[in-house]
Amino acid sequence: TSRKQPIPYDRIAYRRRNRIERMFSRLKDFRRVATRYDELARNFLAGAIIAATVAWWLN
Repeated sequence: TSRKQPIPYDRIAYRRRNRIERMFSRLKDFRRVATRYDELARNFLAGAIIAATVAWWLN
């Protein structure tokens, strides 16, 4: 359905937010990152960086 008056929104902010949400969705495909098995923050960060690199590489 079409609206008589469209709802105003910031297209640039919406586009940036969407990109961030898609990035987190891709990172959650990696079980290690999604379940946070690592006890140390540095190990979790390393796993997240590896997952982000792999997701970027495959994209």
